[in-house]
Amino acid sequence: MKWSIIQCGFLIFALAGGSPALSHGRQSNPNRIKDRKITFLASGLHGYIGCETVATPARKNFSMGISFYTAIWPLVHQPLANFQVGLAGTWITPDNSDDKDVPLDPPGTLARQWKERGPTWDTVFQTIEGSAGYWAGNQFRYGSPKFSMNGTPEAYDYEVGSPGWSFFYGPKALPDNRLGLAQLSNRILVPPDGFTFAGHPDGKFLGYAWMALPLTKKSFSTYPTGDESWTCFLNTTNFKGPIAFYIPETWSKFGKIFNDPYLYGRGLDARPGDIGGGFAMEVNTVPAFTMRGSNGAIYAKIPELQFPVDANGETRIIQDVTYYSKGALFNAMKKWRDGGNSSSGVFDQNHGWRPKLSTYKVQYDQNGKSIQGVTKYFNTRVYDGNIWGLKWTQNGILSKGQFPQYFKQVGNKCIVVPASEVPSALRKKQFPLARPGVPYTSPNRGAWAHPGPVSKRYTTVLADGSTVTYRWYRFIDQPAFQQYHWSERKKAALQSLIEQIQSSWPINRSYMPPPTTGKLVTIDPGLIVRPPKGMEIGYVPIVVGQEKN
Repeated sequence: MKWSIIQCGFLIFALAGGSPALSHGRQSNPNRIKDRKITFLASGLHGYIGCETVATPARKNFSMGISFYTAIWPLVHQPLANFQVGLAGTWITPDNSDDKDVPLDPPGTLARQWKERGPTWDTVFQTIEGSAGYWAGNQFRYGSPKFSMNGTPEAYDYEVGSPGWSFFYGPKALPDNRLGLAQLSNRILVPPDGFTFAGHPDGKFLGYAWMALPLTKKSFSTYPTGDESWTCFLNTTNFKGPIAFYIPETWSKFGKIFNDPYLYGRGLDARPGDIGGGFAMEVNTVPAFTMRGSNGAIYAKIPELQFPVDANGETRIIQDVTYYSKGALFNAMKKWRDGGNSSSGVFDQNHGWRPKLSTYKVQYDQNGKSIQGVTKYFNTRVYDGNIWGLKWTQNGILSKGQFPQYFKQVGNKCIVVPASEVPSALRKKQFPLARPGVPYTSPNRGAWAHPGPVSKRYTTVLADGSTVTYRWYRFIDQPAFQQYHWSERKKAALQSLIEQIQSSWPINRSYMPPPTTGKLVTIDPGLIVRPPKGMEIGYVPIVVGQEKN
């Protein structure tokens, strides 16, 4: 399918009955569970609220990184069960636009089943995704959203969301040969259930970026592997800098696994990034209660979804979007890696491009029925300064930033109705709260044990009420690297470069430009750590467990 305006991966995935990282369209079973006259509906709200960028020729020249600021706020008052909504984010795929008809996803992979993605399946071949939000796999919910990284190295056969675990497929650690994220920072933890935030971040901004860095050299020893290590940077009040990166072999081994030489050189280890042409909130799994009124009509209630709104009735969600070429950081890092002058790590804005944002029509549905009337409450808007968000009105009167909560089924549609029209029993019905889930526990064998950690167990308590257990590993000895048979020379070179980065890149330096408006969010202080004595440089804290406090 060709697009003159490239829409965000979230929207594109909807055409396949799914979404990218945030849900893949695998919504909860919409079977109804009767509770007297009130019925539970798992798919009470679905849709995409987003913006897009015009695919101009200039965009092709800025394909080695992206940074932006996304608003963080508690979408719900309490942690709800059966609830999954992503706050605004984007995604990155390898640019395989030169492939017009050769399938990239081998038969038998999950994404190959999505026929509408043919003939090449390039949009679901490999991706880097994730954002802040509420995920189906969160075991410890606390009201506010969490930030999670995500990568899909093998046509969605599996996902990598932290140095030990998947994105939202439960608390079981990934097999050794599917680990892919390497911890880079020695000052912050990467918990499998996602990064928590401090306080009540009502519309404050999280800055984050994905930058392709040449941390290792190209290799042809086992199978062709490029030199792009896609690295995640954060910008908050109390932590700034890189946190982790995808090891290039995470992407390149796809060709070896399926014995398909055509795939070599086509992954995110070697190709420029086709960086998402837009941003979106993906409203995926929102529960509802339905009830037939005395007039015979069927009414529905969803949880109260709240948005931060200023005095002008505006919600600002995404700002300061910047795409980067190799000149922004890649080239400087390559010189440093090869023995040249060190790099500050700061993104050179002379090699950045800020695309113009525009809105697209928003659509919502409830259990497959189109929802009508939401635009009476709010609509999407691009504000001065190239800031995307929402404009709230209700029949011309300033709204409070609450998504419509009540609906009535009319034919094959649902229309927004006032609470006064809904049966009182339905209005009073409360949605079930989420309960603490199953602990995350790392294996005590394989890559986790050999060479293994060099410290005792440490613990910290997070804002979500969970206790995280972590141990210190020498950087190159962390579990994700143990599946590869690298030469001692290659391991030593990467270990040395990471030690230099840890020594010279402090966590209070602004690597990406600061936000033009608004305030930065604060990462949960429980995630900020200090290396133990003797391990100040060259070691990383690897989470080995997370459980209810």
